[in-house]
Amino acid sequence: MAAVLAYGEGAVLSHGSAAALWGLLRPISGPIDVSVPTRAGLQGRTGIRLHRCVSLASVRGVRRPVTARNRIPVTTPARTIEDLRGAVAPWLRRRAIRQAEIAGLSLYPVAGGDRTRSDLERDFLRFCRRHDLPSPEVNVRVGRWTVDFLWRAERVAVETDSFAYHRGSIAFEDDHARDLDLRAHGYDVRRFTGRQLDENPAQVAADIRDALARAS
Repeated sequence: MAAVLAYGEGAVLSHGSAAALWGLLRPISGPIDVSVPTRAGLQGRTGIRLHRCVSLASVRGVRRPVTARNRIPVTTPARTIEDLRGAVAPWLRRRAIRQAEIAGLSLYPVAGGDRTRSDLERDFLRFCRRHDLPSPEVNVRVGRWTVDFLWRAERVAVETDSFAYHRGSIAFEDDHARDLDLRAHGYDVRRFTGRQLDENPAQVAADIRDALARAS
């Protein structure tokens, strides 16, 4: 609480410190993580790791991804999980997700400003740029289905899977029915998880290049 109060109104506990407050990870030694909804005007303090996040600012019609726990302003579980990406080891982020699921905390991603439906999809677009893959179309209709990513000329579709968007028996059956129908119409459908993008990026990139090359 002292670290948050040091930065005044709008400041919240975030990243690894927020994960510890939510009980998703054990407390991580080192500075306390605090996020503020601005990019300027504040200086770092001893013992505090400051994150400047304009996406935490109040915007009319958009709910801020912040709440309070034990009266301490803190990022929501979903935003906390997103902030952990790149801030902690992938296995620690997976542990945090697992603990959030066990606790029944909502992990639905925070809203974004582009055409993607989830943070995982935004990650995949960055992944394509990083690995020099051709840019795909995003969230497009193919027959009666909407696919996450499509290379139309090569008839290659990629679906990015996460628990938040693909949990439950109905979603499971719908995903497989879509894949079967798309393959019947000549599309090569590949599925990847966030864990695969994080831990096996070269293998995923090679798999996509192979699919695109086969169609050429």
